Amino acid sequence: MNDQKKKELIRSVKFTLFSISAGVIQIGSFTLMEMFTDLPYWPRYLISLVLSVLYNFTINRKFTFHSAANIPIAMLKVFGYYCVFTPLTTIGGHYLVESLHWNDYLVEILSMILNFVTEFLFTRFLVYGKQVDNSKSYLEKHGESLDMEAEE
Repeated sequence: MNDQKKKELIRSVKFTLFSISAGVIQIGSFTLMEMFTDLPYWPRYLISLVLSVLYNFTINRKFTFHSAANIPIAMLKVFGYYCVFTPLTTIGGHYLVESLHWNDYLVEILSMILNFVTEFLFTRFLVYGKQVDNSKSYLEKHGESLDMEAEE
């Protein structure tokens, strides 16, 4: 296996593991809101999704993608992704739970799996693209030359 394929495999594994931890945050907060509030499905889903996204973006930028890409621009791109993903899964999930009487947790888990796959592809290729492995700490750790624009 060549070095680039190995890097991408490791990146995929890291994204998976961090996404699992983000999933724990999402399911945990969703469960707490179900247990202690009378909120319907959609606000529980929306709040738990936002908590998960904030965590996942922060941790993956630093440890998975090692990117020095402009953080506000990267966040804006991720925000754009969620401007499409969130309404689709919130409205669709609400319909499945409230109208078709699907189990809340089944719908939550299906949304999380869809989010995991599409967010990885979107983040890897559209948010960071060629700006992976260019953070100052990553370059210093791997003994590569520092790009004057690379910043943590």
